[in-house]
Amino acid sequence: MSILSPSPAAASASEVKLAERLLRGVCRLLEDLGHAALTEFPLANGRRVDVIALDGAGATSIIEIKSSLTDFRSDRKWQEYLDFCDRFYFAVAPEFPQALLPVEVGLIVADNWSGAILRDSPLVAMNGSRRKAQTLRIAVTAALRLRRLCDPRID
Repeated sequence: MSILSPSPAAASASEVKLAERLLRGVCRLLEDLGHAALTEFPLANGRRVDVIALDGAGATSIIEIKSSLTDFRSDRKWQEYLDFCDRFYFAVAPEFPQALLPVEVGLIVADNWSGAILRDSPLVAMNGSRRKAQTLRIAVTAALRLRRLCDPRID
């Protein structure tokens, strides 16, 4: 399930709209911080993350967007993302009950326009060979997405 095309049973229309707004705000925040962000990025373990971002030094952050408490409580896959990033964050709306989120990861509060990091993620350096392989996959994915904007025949 992705935040932009969840299964019908998994999210209401309002949750999908909220997730889309949070996604926009998170990406704007990351770009304001000098990071390059990609959405709906597939990891080598078969999981797909909501947002992955590279900073200028090549460090990777993964951001998991939670549109509701039910969304958070039903998601146990986020721990499978930790080996694929240097920093991990949950991103939620201001009204989300933040005290229920794990304190060992970062916290972003966002809206349609931007976001703020309320709790920075601890830095846990990713394995070097995984970093290289993933950075190359991020570059190829970004290049292909950009190319598709110019030429829709590219799959």
